[in-house]
Amino acid sequence: MELVATALGWLGAIALIAGFLFIVVFYFRGAFRDYIDYRAINVPSPDEHRFAVALGSLSNSLGTTGDVIGFWFEANEIQSARLEAIQSAKRCIHFETFFMTPGRRANDFAAAVAERAAAGVEVQLVVDHYGTKKLPAKYWKRLEAAGVEVRFFKSFSWKAPFDYAGRTHRKLLLIDGKVALIGGAGISDYWDGQKKFGDTAPWFDFEFCLEGAVVSVLEGMFMQHWAAARGTVDLGAENFHPDPPGATMILVTPGDAPSNLSSSIRALFTTAIFAAKEKVWIASPYFLPDHQSRQALITAKKRGIDVRILTCGPHNDKKLVYYASGELYGGLLRAGIKIYEHQPSMLHGKCLLVDDKWVSTGSANFDPRSFFHNDELNISTAEPQMVQHIKQIFHTGIERSQLISITDWRTRPLWKRIIGRLVLFLQSQL
Repeated sequence: MELVATALGWLGAIALIAGFLFIVVFYFRGAFRDYIDYRAINVPSPDEHRFAVALGSLSNSLGTTGDVIGFWFEANEIQSARLEAIQSAKRCIHFETFFMTPGRRANDFAAAVAERAAAGVEVQLVVDHYGTKKLPAKYWKRLEAAGVEVRFFKSFSWKAPFDYAGRTHRKLLLIDGKVALIGGAGISDYWDGQKKFGDTAPWFDFEFCLEGAVVSVLEGMFMQHWAAARGTVDLGAENFHPDPPGATMILVTPGDAPSNLSSSIRALFTTAIFAAKEKVWIASPYFLPDHQSRQALITAKKRGIDVRILTCGPHNDKKLVYYASGELYGGLLRAGIKIYEHQPSMLHGKCLLVDDKWVSTGSANFDPRSFFHNDELNISTAEPQMVQHIKQIFHTGIERSQLISITDWRTRPLWKRIIGRLVLFLQSQL
């Protein structure tokens, strides 16, 4: 009996020490810090000429011009578009991504870029060290043997271990300095649907293609990370072109090295919500709005704005985040905000639609990780084709979703509530 008591005493002491260290680590990670509370007056509406300037300035975005020349929906179309663009390259391919896993899509991608590299095309890849960890070393060696240059974003370093938490979440493909493909999909068979997540269909995602001066801006964004990964950047005229006259205004929001007091993505989203006169529709697979963002949405609803959220349903790759997200529904539902959970498969597309006049889309989720930790990349524009594409994405997604009622929320199982509340303690790091 004495031995059992001693063992329990040691276990208790270890648990206390572990709990203390856990809280200390989160303290130094800034989990308990205050965040900037945006307030604004005289906010221009999205159809006013000064809106883009005001939004861009507040969110550290770069104003440029360009046109949408392609839009693809779901996994097969996205992969085909990327491979076709890679095969068309004559001079250079610059690619940056967060997530890659072993499988058919990764193999097809490797074959395409290896073939172009062997043909003399410059191929440079910036891949996130954490997000591509499942791929074996031989995968990268095969590419390098074909002449592909590979750099890993933020490999773990004992000199600054906490820096490893900040990832590149971007998905960007640049071809010959002339066209850019941007979206949310990784290079992974996950997007075909995953039985272990309960998916019965491909993941809900999309990709679009841009041309014009915006491509030069995106080349610069890629080269920032290429330089950070110890690559040599090429600032030659082939990669940078002046604005053509009469092109559509586009804002590029890089979201580099965000913090609690300087989050370009959060400023972009919050200001857009403030500016709405009729509608704010948000699609995000990981929907974890902080208190101020929730209040901005509730205030918009009280102003008579049609506020809708399209997010993941039960079939998703991060169950704990899903349960935590559900814990935040209450105040939004009580305010009359409509929340739709996508049913047949994982929803992975991320976009914001304001008044059917302005859209923002790219890699950023509506969550703390995209706001305060990751390097993201979003494109915002009033370009009519892009607005129409995003509107269709929302209508298609909503048709496939369940509208969550306040009764649904109140009657959710107790075990989901407990897990969700526990996970919310880590919200600032999710």
